[in-house]
Amino acid sequence: MHPLVKEIWAWVRSIAAAFALTLVIGIFVFQPTNVLGHSMDPTLHNEQRIYVSKLSHTFRYAPKYGDIVIIDSRVERERTLKDDVLEHPLLKFIRGSEDPNMYVKRVIGKPGDVLELKNNKVYRNGEPLEESYLNEPMQVLGEHQWTVPEGHIFVMGDNRNHSKDSREIGFIPLDHVLGIKM
Repeated sequence: MHPLVKEIWAWVRSIAAAFALTLVIGIFVFQPTNVLGHSMDPTLHNEQRIYVSKLSHTFRYAPKYGDIVIIDSRVERERTLKDDVLEHPLLKFIRGSEDPNMYVKRVIGKPGDVLELKNNKVYRNGEPLEESYLNEPMQVLGEHQWTVPEGHIFVMGDNRNHSKDSREIGFIPLDHVLGIKM
């Protein structure tokens, strides 16, 4: 084989290996993402770049109370490995846009929790939450109550009066929790 062809083949193999490693890391370990919108103000801001640990998604463990998570808001459909591959940052870069179905929210409730909205506050299992991260008092019309089912979480944005979250889209299946902010 000609030395030039050997050199080119060596470069192609190296680039392919780097691409494969990048895919594996982005799908299973961690990835960068951008915050879209103002639902997490003042904690996170529109277009702010954050890094997300994918280990909770890879090993299927639930986030903790207060964790900031990336979720797939399409809760009515099943997620597959194909979804994880297509949402990889390299492919987002090629497409030129972030996925509008991916939301950044805070974990408020876990399986079995009874959540209530009353008196402009969130109550978890009868106790009001201390939420120093909110930018303004939450405006609640009426009282609302939910019991988080097994295998799901309840999320809300920090900008409660301007957030599309579990109050509107429903409970988030654990396989729709794509990662936890690092």
